[in-house]
Order: sequence, then C-alpha cells, then structure tokens
Amino acid sequence: MHSLLPPGDGMRVVAHAGRLDSKAIASADQLVLIVPERMTEKLWKRLPGGLKLKKIAGKRPAGSVPLIVTRVDNAKQTLLVIAKARPGIEAFERLALARQLVSAATVEKAGTLGLAVLGLDVEAEQRFIESMLAAALAAQAPMPEFKKKASPGKIRSVRLVGLSEKFAVDRVIAEAAGNNLARWLTALPPNLLDAKQYTALAKDIATANGWQFKRYSVTELEKLGAGAFLAVAQGNATGDAGIIQLSYRPGRKTDKPAVALVGKGIIFDTGGTNLKPFQSMLDMHGDMQGSAVALGTLLALSRLEVDFAVDCWLAVTENRTGPTAYKSQDLITALNGKTIQTIHTDAEGRMALADTLTLASRERPALVVDYATLTGSCIDAITTRYSGAFTNRPELHPALKRGGRNSGERVWPFPIGGEFLEDLKSPVADLMQCTVKGTGDHIYAASFLGEFIEHDTPWVHFDLSAGEHEGGLAHIPTKVTGFGVRLTLALLLDEDLAGSD
Repeated sequence: MHSLLPPGDGMRVVAHAGRLDSKAIASADQLVLIVPERMTEKLWKRLPGGLKLKKIAGKRPAGSVPLIVTRVDNAKQTLLVIAKARPGIEAFERLALARQLVSAATVEKAGTLGLAVLGLDVEAEQRFIESMLAAALAAQAPMPEFKKKASPGKIRSVRLVGLSEKFAVDRVIAEAAGNNLARWLTALPPNLLDAKQYTALAKDIATANGWQFKRYSVTELEKLGAGAFLAVAQGNATGDAGIIQLSYRPGRKTDKPAVALVGKGIIFDTGGTNLKPFQSMLDMHGDMQGSAVALGTLLALSRLEVDFAVDCWLAVTENRTGPTAYKSQDLITALNGKTIQTIHTDAEGRMALADTLTLASRERPALVVDYATLTGSCIDAITTRYSGAFTNRPELHPALKRGGRNSGERVWPFPIGGEFLEDLKSPVADLMQCTVKGTGDHIYAASFLGEFIEHDTPWVHFDLSAGEHEGGLAHIPTKVTGFGVRLTLALLLDEDLAGSD
C-alpha cells in the first residue's frame, strides 16, 4: 500500500451481552459507564463498591462530567469513569459527552477500554454504546506525525460489556474508518500529498478495495473542453492535476451509479493571482478536505458492502500564483459549454467543481452529493459547528436537517438559484464566477455550481464550514473533523436520499 496511507485501522472491538458484573468490569483496564440521571440504590448495588460510589456521587456538584473517576478493587485496578445520561439528549451532545469520557479514561498507558450502560432502556443503551464506540475509534485514530518518536496509541482494544441485546458494530467501524481516512489525508503536509502522490494514493486504495479507477489527465480534459477546471490548474508548475473517478460496483461493472460523491481537492490554495494573506493561507493544505470526505465516504460504504453502485469524483489540483495562473476577467468556457467571467481567482473551488459535477451528472446517478471547504461566508453565517447544505430539491431540506441531527454532523439548509442567479449575470459571458461584493458568497457559490448539473439530476452540496473546529467537534478530538462521512451514511442508509426523487 501507499506509504502516505494511515496505519492499519483494525483495532479489535468485542461485544459481550449479559449482566454488568464484577467479571465484566475486570475484563477492562478502563471502563466508561453511563448510568441514568435518577440512579436508584438498587442500581448502585449492582456495581462493585456501589454504595461507596453513591456517596462519592452525592458529594459531586450537579452536572459534573465525569460524575466519578475512581478505581475498582480488582486485580487490574480498573479505572472507572461514570457519567449520567440526560433524558432526551440529542446525537451531537451524546457524541460530545462520549468524547469527554473517553478522554478521561485514556489519560494513562494504552489498555483495553470497556464501554457499558447500566439501567437505561435498550434503545437508549444502543445509542450511548454507539456514541462511545465512535468516540473511542476517533480517539485512537492516528494523525500524521513526523517525529523521531511517535506518540503511543491510547487504546489497544475495545470491549462492549453488559449489553442487554446484541450490538452491531459494523457500521460504526466503517464510518470511523472513513472519517479517520478523511482526517488523515486532510492533515498531510502539501509537499507530501501533492497531486501526483494523491493520485497514486487513490489508485492504491481503489486496488485494495476492488474499485475501478480512472483519471482524466490535463490532456484529456483539454480534449473534453473542461476549461473551468483547467483555468485553476494552468498555474501549476507540473501537469499532475486531474479529475479522478473511483467506482464501487457490487453488481455488474457497467451498472449505473445510484450515487455520485464529488469532492473539491485543492491540495494547496494560494488564492492564485488574487493572493491570500499569510494567516488565510497557512492551513490551505486542508482545502482538499472535500475530496478526502468523498473518498472516506466511499470507503465506509464499500466496507459495509452496500448493494448500490457508487461513483466518487476527486477534483485534484493546486491553485497557484505565477505567470501562467488564471486572472480576474479571464473568459473561461466550461465543459458544458457555458462561459464564465472570472472575477476572483480565490473562488477557484467552484471552478474546479463545475466541470467535475458535469462529468458526474452525465453518468445519470439518482443523486449527486458534493463536499467542499468552499466559502468563508458559510462560517460567518453558521460558525464552524454546522455545515451549510444546498440542493436543487428544496423538498429535501427536512431530510437533510434530520440526517444531520441524527448523525451528530449538523447542517443548515440555504436557498439557491432563481433570484440569486440574477446577481451572477455577466455582460460578456453566461455568468460571473462570483459577485464583486462577496456577501452571501456561500449562496452564490452553490447557485453557480447548480448551473453545471446536467439532466436535472438531484444534487446536494455541502459547504464544509465545520470541516475544522478548534478543540474538536462532537466525538472527534482533533481540529480537522472529517465532517460529512457519518452525515452521508445517515442520508443514504437511514433517509434513503438516493431513492427520494
């Protein structure tokens, strides 16, 4: 496998149904335990030293998280971390609580982490176990580190103990694998993950997972007339830019895709001729996060062996400055024949995505979903706790919000098209790339992108304003969040979005 890929993600997860007794607790080096908000004496007595634990809990301030951190009197001296479950807690808060508890339990050397729930109904138990397992898998996932001595792992294995019913771990593990890959790729330094290496890495992942791989090179894109993507790529020193197509086919290789995942892969964004200032450019190696999320989502769906065909499109290029870079007022002809008046070269993401969306929609999938760290105005509108959602099917807004709420990766829908396109009218071309003022740019960017979807294909665009959040977000402990993998699986597998048109 490619040397830039993360280490193996095969951490052992074992689920045990049965009573949460001393033996189950002693199987873990650290145990995170969720209990009801109203904990009865009968429930306390089910725990080793339960009455002593009750006294400790009574001395803690209301709402303390964790409620108790102590050791069990057994051979392993199991570290016990207890928290109370607030009734009606939603997925985002549940995941954030799980991250806090896993962090408290893993401050010592790596061990076997136990996860348990006591005294809740089966449905609540399953939800908390899912959240804690997701947090444990996220905490254990390595991030790129280039030091003489690598940081040690925090968890060797996970045990789900005292379960009332069997818990299916496959989806949580698949989602974590996809999210961990997305975070890892986003954090890689740009001199290591350049366009050439990104292409090689994508090909290796495709081979390992049995996907089809195709790359549209600069030469091929020139023949196709993909002028919008090529405008961004023309400033690169090398010809390594390209559009990558990865195809998962559980049936025949010729099957039409049910879903097309499209990702912005600007592996470094200088802003182009309209150069960014230092602070705005510092982390622009992460401007390819949309493509990493698309790739991570494909990996998760493939690991789950879903029964529908999926395409994944990665628009991979840099946005460089220099004598050959595109400029304001350049006239560009896109793949679908529409002409574009360039206004600002730092609005390159929508240019690279435009032609990629045309290619994806020409395959006539039931749904196109794209991901991009596209506009700062989306952060201005909803902060880095939510991401923006846009679609040419406004009737999907409730499903998008519900999928975000249930997955813990929350989104807020915005309007597009119609009146907003009036403001993108150009005197010399079919449309302007963006407005001069820049206000509401997340809406104008999405409205622009919608003009490159063919065959009236249902389409959803995510502006990943929550792609980075200082201190982590929900169950994710790192600034880079990999936002979008859990959300998309919720939309496809729970909301059946691909079948909703």
